Amino acid sequence: MSTLFPALSAPSAKTALCFGETSLSYAELAGVAGALAAELTPGRRVAVWATPTMETSVAVVAALLAGAPVVPLNPKTGERELAHILGDSRPALVLAGQDAELPSALAQLPRRGIDVAPPPHTVPLPEEADDEAPAVIVYTSGTTGPPKGTVLPRRALVCTLDALRDAWEWTEDDVLVHGLPLFHVHGLILGVLGPLRRGGTLHHLGRFSADAVRRGLEGEGTMLFGVPTMYHRLAEEVGGDAGLAKALANARLLVSGSAALPVHDHERIAAATGQRIVERYGMTETLMNTSVRADGERRPGTVGLPLDGVELRLVDEDGHTVEVRDGETVGEIQVRGRNLFTEYLNRPDATAEAFDGGWFRTGDMATRDPDGYVRIVGRKATDIIKSGGYKIGAGEIENALLEHPGVAEAAVTGESDDDLGERIVAWIVPAAGAERPGEQELADHVARQLTPHKRPRVVRFRETLPRNDMGKLMKRALHE
Repeated sequence: MSTLFPALSAPSAKTALCFGETSLSYAELAGVAGALAAELTPGRRVAVWATPTMETSVAVVAALLAGAPVVPLNPKTGERELAHILGDSRPALVLAGQDAELPSALAQLPRRGIDVAPPPHTVPLPEEADDEAPAVIVYTSGTTGPPKGTVLPRRALVCTLDALRDAWEWTEDDVLVHGLPLFHVHGLILGVLGPLRRGGTLHHLGRFSADAVRRGLEGEGTMLFGVPTMYHRLAEEVGGDAGLAKALANARLLVSGSAALPVHDHERIAAATGQRIVERYGMTETLMNTSVRADGERRPGTVGLPLDGVELRLVDEDGHTVEVRDGETVGEIQVRGRNLFTEYLNRPDATAEAFDGGWFRTGDMATRDPDGYVRIVGRKATDIIKSGGYKIGAGEIENALLEHPGVAEAAVTGESDDDLGERIVAWIVPAAGAERPGEQELADHVARQLTPHKRPRVVRFRETLPRNDMGKLMKRALHE
């Protein structure tokens, strides 16, 4: 049995969490979370109204101390989806900030308001649950049906966070800066529980902006977590903002995740700061699988090597392991290890379908370089285009398009074609202030950058591209 938060067992006056003007030391966090944990029942699920606040962090820590599985609720979730999540997970109560306005779907649940003021008397921390006990139940995005509840055990959290300690040289001296939402793996498990497990500090920005990032890293910040949309905004501003460039340059690690970071943004930030971004790869079901190491080569377009405790293989369409590492041969990523989820809640059929023996089928397609670095080329269902006898990854075409000065954003999909099987379609947001490029110009640009068979056959211009709360492109919505 592993203690999730060793620093809470012998708490100090060191700052653990900081949200704007509100902060809690480890001693204060142990007091307020310990008092709340004493009210919760081990094994009984609790919903958390997961706003990006101190209250959310305290609620989650308290539930984990009590052994009460946490169901984080995205405050932007629609009524139908929220009703599904509540009906599926059946939490005993909802934890929310005192002033938070909750939707009617939560009216039937008992509500416990969160007070972040430390109590006058310290309550002994409860004995922690078994490693296999459910810790967090995170609901997937539901792109192929109703969202599924991914049950993450305590050992998966420990495995991932300790593997990142090794890969990123993450210590108690680090101060993590981020402005990520707290209802998902990236912002909550990595971004809140990660610093607490290390005995370090989290400085949450509340809301992301380039100015907030600059201020956070000008202070004590040593690490920045972000998604590609955030790094794109930083890349847009850093060339003309010396203060932002200096702050990013002084950070120990800039880490990007939740989706592929365009190479163009990677290179723009590197040119302005001398700092190369660390990319990693994970999923809700697996937490973190691979990462570029702090002391390794930060190669744009790659997500590094398998983390400690994670086994990874590529599998072809016939189910055979892809042994070649040539940076070209594509296979589906499958992983196994203590980082994996245990089940989809109430969905034994979906759980069984997700595994190939003991290997989890990620649905992500990748190549491996000769030195083992993993390069993701897209999702099996939406990002692999079979055109003219070739299997083509959408990601490399998107990166090539982003190199064109007239392109601000790009997405690539495939659609049915009588001759080619599928034709490549590029969806383009033109760069502000630049002349809109022509369709043939963009096709020729890709042909020169890559090869002729990877050029778009159709180009469609949009004012924006549809994205979810984590900044991921929602490609199905393009065709709708």
